[in-house]
Amino acid sequence: MNLSLDDIQSLFEKHGASLYGGEAVTQLEHALQTAALAESEGAPHSLIAAALLHDLGHIIQAQQESTGPDQETDHRHQVFVLPFLQESLPAAVLEPIRMHVDAKRCLCAIDETYFSTLSPASVHSLELQGGIFSEDQVETFMQQPYAVDAIRLRRWDDLAKVPGQPTPDLAHFLTIVANIQEIHTLEKQ
Repeated sequence: MNLSLDDIQSLFEKHGASLYGGEAVTQLEHALQTAALAESEGAPHSLIAAALLHDLGHIIQAQQESTGPDQETDHRHQVFVLPFLQESLPAAVLEPIRMHVDAKRCLCAIDETYFSTLSPASVHSLELQGGIFSEDQVETFMQQPYAVDAIRLRRWDDLAKVPGQPTPDLAHFLTIVANIQEIHTLEKQ
């Protein structure tokens, strides 16, 4: 099932008020802050869209689970969301989303100060996600297309946990997603 723009908006409106992991912001606040950071750095629209949608898998999974999210299991949200978006969005959006968890694992290996900046919830999820990359894993990761974009997304992701941080609204960023979807549809024809 591919999510329409209305579906994405509805998911954020219905489930975006839930807390984001063990953080002091909601899912929606986190998504908006991540996208706002991308936009403030002049990122391309594809990366702004990826920033907005990078954790949508958490929301879809929580909606489908009757018992609520399990904080002791890695549900691979970064991969889970892809089938819901792949028909309407290009690789420039999808790949940074898919790779943003591995980007954290990579950054822990290549930036000696990075690990100390992680929140306790992010350190916990790092363990569940496989821990810090080895040198070989770093090399393999960095050779992939979109690795640099995934690292940029990861850094915004880590900063997007500020309670009450003002951002543009959801409609602002959904307009960007809609434009990307339209271009992608035209390019596929």
